[in-house]
Amino acid sequence: MTTRRLPLPAPWTYGFLFALAMWIATTAYAGIGSAGATLSSAIVFGAFSVVVGTGQMFVIASGPGNIDLSIPSVLTLSAYVSMTAMGGRDDLVLVGLLAALAVGAAAGALNFLAITLLRLPPIIATLAWSFIFQSFAFNFGGEATLKPPSLLSQFAVWRVAGIQVMPLAVILVTVAAAVALRRSVWGRQLLAVGQSEPAAAFAGIPVKRVRLTAYVLCSTMAGLAAFLLAGFTGGAALNMGDAYLLESIAVVVLGGTSIAGGQANAVGIWGAALFFNLMATMLNTFGIEVGVRLVLTGVLIILVVAVVPRGRTG
Repeated sequence: MTTRRLPLPAPWTYGFLFALAMWIATTAYAGIGSAGATLSSAIVFGAFSVVVGTGQMFVIASGPGNIDLSIPSVLTLSAYVSMTAMGGRDDLVLVGLLAALAVGAAAGALNFLAITLLRLPPIIATLAWSFIFQSFAFNFGGEATLKPPSLLSQFAVWRVAGIQVMPLAVILVTVAAAVALRRSVWGRQLLAVGQSEPAAAFAGIPVKRVRLTAYVLCSTMAGLAAFLLAGFTGGAALNMGDAYLLESIAVVVLGGTSIAGGQANAVGIWGAALFFNLMATMLNTFGIEVGVRLVLTGVLIILVVAVVPRGRTG
């Protein structure tokens, strides 16, 4: 007689499961009254991680070795350009948004050109451009913080029936990304290129065009994150993108996207983003010192990645 094993959860769901565990632990320590505020805060801050992570997902899914390390600098530069374009005026909010997206799109194209024309590894090309983008950002604003228009700041914290609107807008972005991956021609081509570039080229898929689109989308998402984050935090600042260098990669991998390419999951990024934010909240709530907190953060990430089963994300 054989015993039937219960099926394991899909890899992309583990982020949600670990996030739930962090939330329960924090609530148990701080009291049930803190549950709502803790979760709400994690969702809001996680939304920014989801935006940049979704862009990074497209690049990573396009094949082995593809990664964008310029995201923090693109985010910072986009924020400075958009804040400068608006000049604090509410009637120029749309102009500021378009400026942020345009800077992101241009940065993505430059990254891809350096990879293809100069035949540089993506990690080198995007890292090199990140220094240039950061220099441009410094020239735009220096160490000053450029303030956003009041309309943008109000949108960043706008609530309807007690529910914050900005994370809901990001959920729509996630839905669009998930549909694009599974239902659009480009999404299927992207996953095919990631699985096998020679096979994709043999099948007539325009490999370079598909990867160019992935890099442009990645940086454009960084531009969108910059616009929203500047409104939420009170303006553009030189260090505003620093936290998203490794986090944009970590949320993608834990969210169910294969680092080898060819597999991607947009929804799972939300679970990973919530996990990272709730983990930070839990460690802060427990009053753990900064040095120890960093060690525990690393250990927890290693343990989580180790227990998540490998396989197709579906």
